[in-house]
Amino acid sequence: MKKTEQDKARKLRLEGHSINEIVKALHVSKSSVSIWVRDIVLTSEQKQKLTKKGHSFEIIEKRRKTRLLNASTERKKDIDRAIRDITHISDENLKYLGIGLYWGEGAKTNRSRVEFYNSDPRLIKIMMIFFKRICKVPKEKFREHTFLHPHLDAKAAENYWSNISKIPLSQFQKTTQVHNAVSKNKKDSLPYGTFTIGVYDTKLFLRIMGWIEGVHQQYK
Repeated sequence: MKKTEQDKARKLRLEGHSINEIVKALHVSKSSVSIWVRDIVLTSEQKQKLTKKGHSFEIIEKRRKTRLLNASTERKKDIDRAIRDITHISDENLKYLGIGLYWGEGAKTNRSRVEFYNSDPRLIKIMMIFFKRICKVPKEKFREHTFLHPHLDAKAAENYWSNISKIPLSQFQKTTQVHNAVSKNKKDSLPYGTFTIGVYDTKLFLRIMGWIEGVHQQYK
C-alpha cells in the first residue's frame, strides 16, 4: 500500500502539484509526502504556477527542509541516547547475543558444519568474536564462502571480507558468482555480496543447537 501511495505522490509532484495538494489527494501525512518527493526538482514553470495559486514555493521548500532537518535531528538524539545505554558487554552477554544471532541467521541442518551467513559486516565482526571468545574456535579452523552477483568484483569482495573477518584469504573457498532471485533488486546495494563464516566441527554445531534449545526451554 505504501509503495502505491509513494508512486502516486511522486507522479503528482512531477506534474507540479504542491505538497499540500498531494496530502489532500492521497490522504497521507505531510511528512511522508515530503520524504517521498524530496529528490524531485520542479521546473521554473511549475514553481510559477504554484506561486500563482497563492503558495510561495521558496517558503514552502524552506519549511519542508526545516521540518525534515528537525525530524532527522530528533531521530539522531533518540539513537544517541540508546547508544549510551550500552556501556559494557560481558562474555555472558556475548554468549546470548551470539546464540540469538545464530538462531536467526545460522545454518541448522548440516550437523558437520557450523555456518553463519550475512551481508552486514557488523554482524560478521560480532559473530567472529563470539566464535573465537565463547566457542574457542582456533583461527585456522575458520573457512569462508562468499556469494556474489556475476557482474561484481570477486577479488575486491574477498579482500573486503578478509579485512572484516580477519580470516586469511588462504582459508577462503572459491567465491560463488550467480544470479540470486531473492536478491535480484539488491545487486548494487550489496557490492560485496553475502559472507559465510564456516567451521567444520560437529561438536560445536551440537553445542550451539543445545544452547538454542536451552534458551527456548526457558520461555516455553
